[in-house]
Amino acid sequence: MLNRACALFVVALLALALFGPEQAFAAERCTVLDAASADARQRINDHLCFYSARPGDPAHSAKFPGALPENLQWQAAQGHDLVFSHTDAVYWVTLTVRNSSPQQAFWFLKLSYPLLDEITFWQHTPDNPGQYTELEPPLQTGDRFPFASRGIDYRYYLLPVTLDAQEERAITLRIHSSGALNVPLSLVTPGEAVAESNHLTLVHGLFYGALLVLAVFNLVLFFSSGTRYYLFNAFYIVSMALFLFAMGGLANQYFWPDSTELANQSIPLGLALCSLAMVLFGGSFLEIESGTLAGKAMQVLAWTSVGFLGASFILPYSKSILLNTFLILSVIASLSVIATIRWRQGYQPAFWYLGAWLVMVVGALLYALAAFGHLGDYQAREVMMQAAIGAQVVLLNYAMVQRWRLLNQKLLDIEQQARTELEFKVHERTTQLRNTMQELEQANRKLASLSLNDALTGLHNRRHMDNIMPELCAEARRTGQPLTLALVDADHFKRINDTWGHDFGDQCLKKIADNLAGHVKRPRDVAIRFGGEEFALLLPETTPDGADTLCQSILQAMRTTVIRTPDGADLCLTLSAGIAALQPGEGPRELFRRADEALYTAKAAGRDQVRGAPGTHEAATKSATN
Repeated sequence: MLNRACALFVVALLALALFGPEQAFAAERCTVLDAASADARQRINDHLCFYSARPGDPAHSAKFPGALPENLQWQAAQGHDLVFSHTDAVYWVTLTVRNSSPQQAFWFLKLSYPLLDEITFWQHTPDNPGQYTELEPPLQTGDRFPFASRGIDYRYYLLPVTLDAQEERAITLRIHSSGALNVPLSLVTPGEAVAESNHLTLVHGLFYGALLVLAVFNLVLFFSSGTRYYLFNAFYIVSMALFLFAMGGLANQYFWPDSTELANQSIPLGLALCSLAMVLFGGSFLEIESGTLAGKAMQVLAWTSVGFLGASFILPYSKSILLNTFLILSVIASLSVIATIRWRQGYQPAFWYLGAWLVMVVGALLYALAAFGHLGDYQAREVMMQAAIGAQVVLLNYAMVQRWRLLNQKLLDIEQQARTELEFKVHERTTQLRNTMQELEQANRKLASLSLNDALTGLHNRRHMDNIMPELCAEARRTGQPLTLALVDADHFKRINDTWGHDFGDQCLKKIADNLAGHVKRPRDVAIRFGGEEFALLLPETTPDGADTLCQSILQAMRTTVIRTPDGADLCLTLSAGIAALQPGEGPRELFRRADEALYTAKAAGRDQVRGAPGTHEAATKSATN
């Protein structure tokens, strides 16, 4: 049903925009309007005559009533609104008014349609146009002229008419515009004009004020939550408000009164902006995936809106208004179809979104029918359009509230379900959790052991060395006790791997580790494998001499340890060692570097020996003295 309504709206509005209304008018003599009679003023269309002058007609090039042909065939409006389809014709409208009251009186002839390019008002004697006598200076205004040309600061066109008692006067209008013409004329007293203006000011103030509040509110929600559709909703509200502001003539009055180009192009620009805002907000709110067919369609519509927005500055008004009208109708229809699909897919906020669009479509259809002359009382339809847009904005914001409520309720339901299941299973899970905790504790202990011990030899690994060495250095500096580091390396170990393979090499490494573990007996001494065939001894409270004695014992034990090779031969390994004692102001890195240099010296000196780093014995003597 919603899609059908949108389709009918598209067809109806396009037909109106392309062809316009056609009405039959009789060629009769117009009667004089008694301006002193309120009832006669209400029926002003009964007293209007008009003439449509197409290009080539002498009346088309006439610039004032006296230049009109004397035999001009005026047509009576016969109570109908003066509405004309899109054409290049110039329209002449005439009205004869008389003041039947016994004193001078003042009125305004009001033309309540702001979107006209060129309008000229004349007041003259009600004689034959060939005997034209001007009574007041002509008023020439319209969107092609600065706003100040209207004489009275008002969005509609007002012509002051002052008549003496029993005076009769003819008023002639020349109208030319690049679009369908709507000429809703009325003759009102100053009091009626002020009252109507106050009423419309109140309505417009409430409408645009509410839109501004909602736009600011959505911006605040966007900045606080980061949700994009709040930003796009604010963009849509502002663009729709600007479009209606321009349609009502208020933008020309307050925003660009001196820019005739913007006054003429603001309507198609507003349509393109509204189209872009609709696409951005609809795609975000309906959660349309970019890779889907609907997502690709939304991208095409968005970029098309941007292109039409730029084209509005280039194309003439008559073409851009038709193109942008077709664009926005296509956007409305597409969004309605996509929203219906999302609703059927179970996305509940799409229901309120569709309801908002339906309200807007109905209001826009009535407004378009009034603008193109199929419905009377253009001002009433304008207020109705504002009410429809206001209702749509409220419904869209309510849809967002419902979307948030559904998401929140879903989270609460999930939380409640989880809490219920947890309470139901808590007794059963307690025992399992206790057992799991015990197993986890054992696993953590095993993991801690594995993370700090070498898997092959069972000695501590490099990570344990990196963890404990800074602590031992800090302790040695604090207590003044010596700390010695010995680095031990297997000689020619690569030859062993190359000759008998890595499995035999691993057996040799285990023998070396067993040798180190058998000699390092004090609780605080630490044996470490930190590389392939590289080992280290951290010896707190041990002097370099003591470390040298320990290393000599280790090297001697390794020389006498016989290892049977895979080919049945006997092999004895040799080791080289480098010793360094912690010096004042030295850190772990410097200590390790000096021990490594001492090991390199032992290797260079022929291997199978122990060497100390330079200054090692002096540092030990100083430490012992302290």
